[in-house]
Amino acid sequence: MNRRVFLKSGAMAMLSLGFAPSFLGRAAAAVGSRRKLLIAIFQRGAVDGLNMIVPHGEADYYRLRPTIAIPRPGGEATGSAIDLDGFFGLHPSMAPLKPLWDNHSLAIVHACGSPDNTRSHFDAQDYMESATPGLKATRDGWLNRYLQVSSEGRNPLRGVALARTMPRSLEGRAPALAIGNVNEFGVRGADAAFEAQYENTSDPLLRAAGGDAFAAMRTLRQAAAMPYRPAAGADYPTTPFGKALAEIARLAKADVGLEVAFTELGNWDHHVNEGSVNGQIATRLAEFSRGLAALAADLGNRMADTVIVTMSEFGRAVAENGNGGTDHGHGNAMMVIGGNVRGGIQGRWPGLGEGHRFEGRDLAVTTDFRDVFTEIVGGHMGVSRDGLSRIFPGYAASSRPGVIGG
Repeated sequence: MNRRVFLKSGAMAMLSLGFAPSFLGRAAAAVGSRRKLLIAIFQRGAVDGLNMIVPHGEADYYRLRPTIAIPRPGGEATGSAIDLDGFFGLHPSMAPLKPLWDNHSLAIVHACGSPDNTRSHFDAQDYMESATPGLKATRDGWLNRYLQVSSEGRNPLRGVALARTMPRSLEGRAPALAIGNVNEFGVRGADAAFEAQYENTSDPLLRAAGGDAFAAMRTLRQAAAMPYRPAAGADYPTTPFGKALAEIARLAKADVGLEVAFTELGNWDHHVNEGSVNGQIATRLAEFSRGLAALAADLGNRMADTVIVTMSEFGRAVAENGNGGTDHGHGNAMMVIGGNVRGGIQGRWPGLGEGHRFEGRDLAVTTDFRDVFTEIVGGHMGVSRDGLSRIFPGYAASSRPGVIGG
């Protein structure tokens, strides 16, 4: 049996609850144990992966993007791609991530995406977060299915989204929590009134669910008792995205049993005036990269047990449009960061020549995004083959991208 109780108090947006009692005892048992952690970051709106991870060795890239292409490394005084391997480079706004590349803890999977060819943001995001492309009837998100498969009790703090609403990827039967800001948790005092109501209910299942809910709230308030000071050198953007990443680091360090964390950054749908080394995409990538670099620095030696994976629902068309932007495309780039990550460019590059493009216009997909998820969940989080079949129903990985070391 499962029920859900939805509470709104302070920064709590949604809590999906289980019913096992003694939550605090379970959470306390997790303290001091070094858990594997997966942090998923969604770039909502379809980031232009070709201007994020620049194929500067590809002539067609420059031919098809005469005004928005990122110049070849060293080519322009105003800014150019940061060379990675002689063919690919980072957008110049992504300089904060270059040290992660240099120490081999950053892997990039280019030409990665969904086998479904939808160009609808809504559908593509749903398919990526459910990890069942083309199938809308899937009930649970893939991160929630991970929590179900790896269940170690009903601790709601195993899966946390730093978001105002529960993301599709964490929806499901396993307990998970969506919050806006740990510092604001419970400050309105409404939680006391809610707690009294749940303690006095005649429904034993609802009473147990409420107990777990408020135990989680008390644990979060304890984590927020002192002002959070990131580790030396961690410089988060002073934006909602930067603050969300700092909250993830705070929860990871608090040893409350966190296994999966999620946050997102939107506004990547640049149909008009995308820009090149400056402009909309440059500004967004600067915030994104600075945040990721700060999170890695803040976690410090915990990065040895952490993997950060970035994703976006689909890429952009190879050719720029008449408005100085890019339209909805197909293949894209994912990044994987962590202590046990095999750094480098992974996956097979299909080329941008007309005969190699998807439907004659987009970067083709040569790596299914589920292959990346599967390798992370299996190789990093330690899920068995049987567990993987439950997390990714009806799918067996067709390739091993090679993002996890070994």
